[in-house]
Amino acid sequence: MTNKTIIITGGAKGIGLACAHLFYAAGANVAVLDITADASGIINDKWLFMHCDIANSNDIKQAMVNIHHRYGSIDVLINNAGIQRYGNVTETAEEEWDLVMNVNLKSQYLCAKHAIPYMQQKGSGVIINVSSVQAFVSQQNVAAYTTAKTALLGLTRSIAVDYAPHIRCVAVCPGTIDTPMLRDAIALSPNPEAVMQECIDMHPAGRIGKPEEVAELISFLCSSKAGFITGQAIRIDGGLGITIAGSKRDTE
Repeated sequence: MTNKTIIITGGAKGIGLACAHLFYAAGANVAVLDITADASGIINDKWLFMHCDIANSNDIKQAMVNIHHRYGSIDVLINNAGIQRYGNVTETAEEEWDLVMNVNLKSQYLCAKHAIPYMQQKGSGVIINVSSVQAFVSQQNVAAYTTAKTALLGLTRSIAVDYAPHIRCVAVCPGTIDTPMLRDAIALSPNPEAVMQECIDMHPAGRIGKPEEVAELISFLCSSKAGFITGQAIRIDGGLGITIAGSKRDTE
């Protein structure tokens, strides 16, 4: 990854920040696009922070222009930014539905739309769409979130087919990961410790994941070692969703 340019949306915390640290340590040029973070302490010649509304086409287009002008190429796009909102179809306000779709789905389309032409100029590129295990299984009251994350699998396939063989696109689908978004969601519960334990118990691995583990997978998928992987959804979920709940039988 030395001197390759990596764009990470939502890269100021959680999985995105773990990716930024990993690629920066590998010698890449890291461009973080985020709407909320403080840029203090992370800007230098090889780590660029850009305040950007990733659901706004003009913001994204200008960001891509600036990044390409600064580094001369766009090699990898990691579409990581996302938000979580709770509610079923009847309870979710239309405005909230649109917000989740804009941040979790439309932004990934927009970033790909404006990054791909630069990848085509170079003749290569990788796009990682961060989806979720909830593209395959769903908890209750996450109608907008699980819909957007499921739709990303279709977007991933479409990009992989339309821009092959020079540009690859892969969806990464994490299970429960210890991120600020998870901690904020759990804090809304009257019993956060019980909710955290419930999250742990859902995973056959016996724990929740770490942002660094997802970043390592993403790093591999962006490398030439994963050159034969495209259009796929790769789960990194500690086994979430592979078991059927029910009574245990004594087999002895």
